[in-house]
Amino acid sequence: MIFFTYKRAATGLILLMATLCLAKDEPRVMVWPETGKPVLRFSFAKFRESSFSGKQHLYTSETTIENLWDKKISQANFSLYLFDKNKVRIGDGSIDVTNISPGESIRLQTTVAASGKPVTMTLSPESLPAELQPAMPPRPPRQISITVNSIPQGASLKIDGEDMGTTPKVVRVSVGKHTLEFSKEGFTAGSFPLDIGSDDASGGSVSYQLGNSAHDTIELRDGSVMVGDVESVSATEVIVLIGGNLQHLGRNQVKRILLVERDMPKK
Repeated sequence: MIFFTYKRAATGLILLMATLCLAKDEPRVMVWPETGKPVLRFSFAKFRESSFSGKQHLYTSETTIENLWDKKISQANFSLYLFDKNKVRIGDGSIDVTNISPGESIRLQTTVAASGKPVTMTLSPESLPAELQPAMPPRPPRQISITVNSIPQGASLKIDGEDMGTTPKVVRVSVGKHTLEFSKEGFTAGSFPLDIGSDDASGGSVSYQLGNSAHDTIELRDGSVMVGDVESVSATEVIVLIGGNLQHLGRNQVKRILLVERDMPKK
């Protein structure tokens, strides 16, 4: 039995650029794109706090944008994301690039809001004109994070044959088709096909219910539980096959035995 939920997000192009320190006084220079022929150079002066209200702070920077391309750039929009020392995103701002001819530079003031002290930043294009599309570098496969769980929990999880640990587990998977495999001692193993769409967003979950126990369950009087195949029961002894080895238990040690249904031998 499978239970799953997905969150959807609007499609959009995300490209992170090199992370740069904001603590120094010299200008921070970021070139877009990071690979291939450079198109735009962003030079940020030191970010200075202009105002604050509670935990919300406003930072400003005098920014110079230079067109390194051989064509005029009509209109482009970039998001600037700020991160603290723990690489937690704490704020963002927006930069508009309008009508810059080849070799031309423009100066503007960039304002960003943050809930703490920024240490690093990244740049991401939000909208680009048609003339910039050929300059886009190849995008890496998009991945999302989802929570994979099982009933009962604690099952070994494999995704496309790769060990991922035990459930519940937060994993990152790329867009496309995948196979999730679950196994747990004492339960019938199973698999589940997972298809991640291009519009699926991080935050969803998948839960797989394992089959009935594949072995007998022996509950002991000391509270421990053993899972195996009961070979015989007598007035004084219970013999259980566990992992290929016979275990001999005194009858007084055993509180309860739960037997699974077995196939009748063929005549």
